[in-house]
Amino acid sequence: QKITDRALQVRRLYEEKENELYGSPRTSEEIVTGFLGDASNLGKLIDAENGKRKILNSKAMLEHQFANCLWSMIVLANIHGVDLEKSFFIEMDRLETHLLENPPES
Repeated sequence: QKITDRALQVRRLYEEKENELYGSPRTSEEIVTGFLGDASNLGKLIDAENGKRKILNSKAMLEHQFANCLWSMIVLANIHGVDLEKSFFIEMDRLETHLLENPPES
């Protein structure tokens, strides 16, 4: 809950700034477009960490990009009325049940 509260606090600050600069806050479509760019950058940084790209300071940038992606996911879930924590645990339980009921064949 602490991460969610912090993410939404920062989102409110962004909304104030966006209202001031653009007359309205960014829409969920605009936020998801930013998230997709961040996710793409995350992929490139993971490539760098695995030796497939040369990016200076990739570890520090990787931490930054994970945080950006998490922030976007929390904000988007909130905008769309999704309880992300609840949904996460439901999905993990579903996946775990599936994996336990379908073990790899020997």
